[in-house]
Amino acid sequence: METIWTPHRFSGEVLALDVANTVVLRDDPHRTFDRFEQHDEIVRFARAATAFRAEEIGGNTLAVSDPTGAKPRIVALREATDALFRDASASGAVQSERLAPLLDHCARALAAAPVMLAADHAGPKAGQGTIELEAAVAVSALSLLAPDMRRRIRICGNCGWLFLDRSRNGSRVWCDMTVCGNRRKARRHYRRRRGGEGRQVDA
Repeated sequence: METIWTPHRFSGEVLALDVANTVVLRDDPHRTFDRFEQHDEIVRFARAATAFRAEEIGGNTLAVSDPTGAKPRIVALREATDALFRDASASGAVQSERLAPLLDHCARALAAAPVMLAADHAGPKAGQGTIELEAAVAVSALSLLAPDMRRRIRICGNCGWLFLDRSRNGSRVWCDMTVCGNRRKARRHYRRRRGGEGRQVDA
């Protein structure tokens, strides 16, 4: 079944985290699933991300010219991104053993699909037309290594997605207040009334 790429599915606030979040419920082995299981879905994600991440990618168009060939590379980059920043968010430090794979995958992505970087923001330069999703994700992931970006990465208290907390006081708990925040509030209300245990729900 095709995914409907709604704004909620781009709650990571930056492209690299949006891609990391295409694995749903990572910490629940019985319910987790991968939205990129079908390579055609990666193409559809790129189309949606072109609109939702227009500012970050400099108004360029994201493409996946070889979906079958690109899928294992994008998935490997995704998993390295999630592993490093999930651990960094929880521990407050970047582990070198997690950094090395991410840098390796980013280097491969950028060597295969060169992209010009902007001088005024952490992303691709405007006016390039079409750029490969893999390269754009690599640029996005590398930008998150900056200390002022890295310390704002959070893990959603409901679905476990990674997101960049852009709030002034850095106090966000949910990737999306209208979805995860409301679901958690509803479960707390239910537990108070019924005394039952709430369960995490699919994002």
